[in-house]
Amino acid sequence: MKRYTTFKEIDRDLKYLRLKSQIDLEEVKLGFNHSKEAISETLSPLNLVASTVSSIVKKAFVLKIVDKLIGIKPVKKKEYKD
Repeated sequence: MKRYTTFKEIDRDLKYLRLKSQIDLEEVKLGFNHSKEAISETLSPLNLVASTVSSIVKKAFVLKIVDKLIGIKPVKKKEYKD
């Protein structure tokens, strides 16, 4: 623990701690605002639609390539009459 010999040292350290606290608070505010902006950009309707369409196209493309490579055709179901 630090030992102080004058009130001037105490005042200096208190001022330093207050400033550090204010800086930390501003950093938290900046981080919060940055997170809020990132979330609003990610969840915008246009981005949601674009990511959904992109995902569907990628899956369709992969299925088409796998089908070409393996050559498996879907089996047709036969209907049986009673």
